[in-house]
Amino acid sequence: MSAPAPGADATRLRAGAASLGVPLDARQLEQLGMLAAELLRWNKAYNLTAITDPGEVLTHHLLDSLSVQMDLAGEHIADVGTGAGFPGLPLAIVNPQRRFTLIDAVDKKLRFIDHAVRTLGLGNVVALHARVEQWQPDRAFDTVIARAFAPLPRMLQLVAPLCDAHSIVLAMVGRWPPRDAQAGSAPPADWRMLAARVIEVPGLGAERHVLRLQHA
Repeated sequence: MSAPAPGADATRLRAGAASLGVPLDARQLEQLGMLAAELLRWNKAYNLTAITDPGEVLTHHLLDSLSVQMDLAGEHIADVGTGAGFPGLPLAIVNPQRRFTLIDAVDKKLRFIDHAVRTLGLGNVVALHARVEQWQPDRAFDTVIARAFAPLPRMLQLVAPLCDAHSIVLAMVGRWPPRDAQAGSAPPADWRMLAARVIEVPGLGAERHVLRLQHA
């Protein structure tokens, strides 16, 4: 089974990914297109995402997910509050050598992830039905990713059990620092901010940053 990229615009997807420093081979391009098509198909019945336009699936889900590729560290990656599998699934497609654990508490979204894993033939993805604050992994992850999961201090509190002193946490956020100085956005004292990088996602038209943090 194969499917075009969203909006039948594989060229736009390839060019957008390349601008983010993520060259796509033919198989990865096909898999990303299949993922977008399956998301749109399932969304009609299960309301997995508010985004229903194929072009916006490309920008807001696929390219936005790939925008943190250069920030990944190590082999074992956790995507916390993954929703329908973003950014975890696109990153797993372009990183077959890494293993991804996609964590969410919503059944229908985990069912979609399992379906996508089977359809795309991804052997490096595990979907975990859990509330992150109630789960203790056997080992710390090398990288933990959170996209729009919770305000920064709360998110770091929730993911702390997934981390050790070597783990990197990537927080995908919009404006940084926030306009509201009282937003409670500063990391707690026991975390340090390693970097805050501006992300230019082609076609997204929104301010994006990735924050790179580590437990102090």
